[in-house]
Amino acid sequence: MDLSIVIVSWNVASYLENCLDSIFQNAPNCSFEVWVVDNASVDQSVQIIKKRFPQVHLVENSQNVGFAEANNQAIRQSKGRYVLLLNPDTLVHPYALQRLVDFMDGHAEAGAAGSLYLSPNGKMQHSCMPFPTVSREFWRLFHLDALWHYGTYNMERWDRQKEREVESLQGACLILRHSVLDEVGVLDPDYFMYTEEVDLCYRIHHKGWKLYWVPQSVITHFGGQSTRQTAKQMFLWLYRSKIMFIRKHFGEKKAQEYKQVIRWASLLRIGIEPFVQLYQSFTPKDYVKNIENYRELIKQLPAM
Repeated sequence: MDLSIVIVSWNVASYLENCLDSIFQNAPNCSFEVWVVDNASVDQSVQIIKKRFPQVHLVENSQNVGFAEANNQAIRQSKGRYVLLLNPDTLVHPYALQRLVDFMDGHAEAGAAGSLYLSPNGKMQHSCMPFPTVSREFWRLFHLDALWHYGTYNMERWDRQKEREVESLQGACLILRHSVLDEVGVLDPDYFMYTEEVDLCYRIHHKGWKLYWVPQSVITHFGGQSTRQTAKQMFLWLYRSKIMFIRKHFGEKKAQEYKQVIRWASLLRIGIEPFVQLYQSFTPKDYVKNIENYRELIKQLPAM
């Protein structure tokens, strides 16, 4: 088996169906299998797979075990030389899958690679990033990348015809060498949601493997279709997972420093939110929600 495609789904039946259609309509010219791990959806996801896609390997969880562990369930059973982590809210473009396989076949030093992501309106999404550090997170949270790119990559200026070595790749469409997963381990299940792919990329990088952005492989990424169902909890999980990453790889002192960065950035956001509302199309409901999110984040920070 050349390629194992792994999709974790939670209550996104229509997106999942369209994603699977795009895979089989734009299938790679190699042997492949598709795994869907359903995290206890209450919509029609499971029924659609059983009815329309009997060739898909389906894992039905009785509870939501989180994104990382659900991926691991399929990875451990997969047979491909490569494993592709694919979000259900994506559409695979023609040749996207084959180009990732071809790239990995042609670059023995590559441990992982990611596609070019497009929004539904055709605009490129940021899908690569430098590894998080306290200083980079400070730069990003205070929006200093508008002056000079340090916390993020300036991807708008990248050549879309040329592969590029990067530090970390988003997990919406991420191909991994199975032998590398055997070497560095699968996704860390302590990350219930968010940052699990950054942690994996970090471990791959520090074992000497290279990671690449491959823009010749293109997907459409709708983004956030599962997480918006519990938006406040996911907002808190985003920062909890980043603190976990800093603590795991840089120690408790750096984690505490990062918490202070988050605290001051949140206080600043609460303070300027009324002015932001004047220049952005936020509804009063959005305004209240944003303020509540940052206040709850400050409240929960000590325990994170």
